[in-house]
Amino acid sequence: MSALPTEPTATPATPSEPAEPYGTAPQPPARTRKNARTRIALPVALALLALPLITAAHHSRPAPYGDRLVAHARVPGADPGPPALRARGRAVQAYEPRSGAIRWTYTREGRRPLTVLAAPGHAFTLWSDGLVTDTERDGGGSVRWHRAIPESAGWLRTPAARGGTGVLRPLTSGAGMLAVITPRRIAAYRTADGDLRWVLPARRGCAFAPARSLHRDGALLVAQPCAGTAASWTAQVAAVDDLGRIVPGRTPLGNGDLERGAGAGAGGGSPEN
Repeated sequence: MSALPTEPTATPATPSEPAEPYGTAPQPPARTRKNARTRIALPVALALLALPLITAAHHSRPAPYGDRLVAHARVPGADPGPPALRARGRAVQAYEPRSGAIRWTYTREGRRPLTVLAAPGHAFTLWSDGLVTDTERDGGGSVRWHRAIPESAGWLRTPAARGGTGVLRPLTSGAGMLAVITPRRIAAYRTADGDLRWVLPARRGCAFAPARSLHRDGALLVAQPCAGTAASWTAQVAAVDDLGRIVPGRTPLGNGDLERGAGAGAGGGSPEN
């Protein structure tokens, strides 16, 4: 009896990977792709977390010159006019003349106001470190400018400075120019922008005395006592106005004040810087 032919047992075929279209780059395994996404997401998350910290650091930066100007809410029926000014403790205060309500306060970190000069629209302050500032007077909206007075901080700490008495003096009726008087010099600033317009040094062997100054006939007279007795009394007084020292035959250079006429100050009484 012959054996029937048998078919060979077929080995199950392993399913083949689907063919990649021609020209398609091979894809990395899924685990590798997941790790790559994690590596990309981590820096982004850190950047998003750091953003509030960066913003907070930006807002917490100290103000220039240590300024802190706080405007207070005005109460109904408050005085309509400009506020009065005073230096109290470590703050400059603008307050209602009748009610005493505080309109704004101005402080500087680690500094103390020595004296305050009120003028139309301006509040000039001399600080213990020799800085002069101009604050918008009515509402305390801003500190317009800061000017450092050379070699003044040490002198202001001495009894001879008398707490800054007479250091700040207006040179015009509308306070368009401000004189800052220290023993070594008189400096004049245009109050609109704090621009330095002229400087008058004290004579050799002499020193200005800010507390001994007064206004007379449109001029500011400043005592300039000298060592010894050789100097005459006229040499120990300096007369200045908004355009500089008053001397016979002076020629003005001007202060860039457009409100002042082109020919103002000309002639025998005109200033010379």
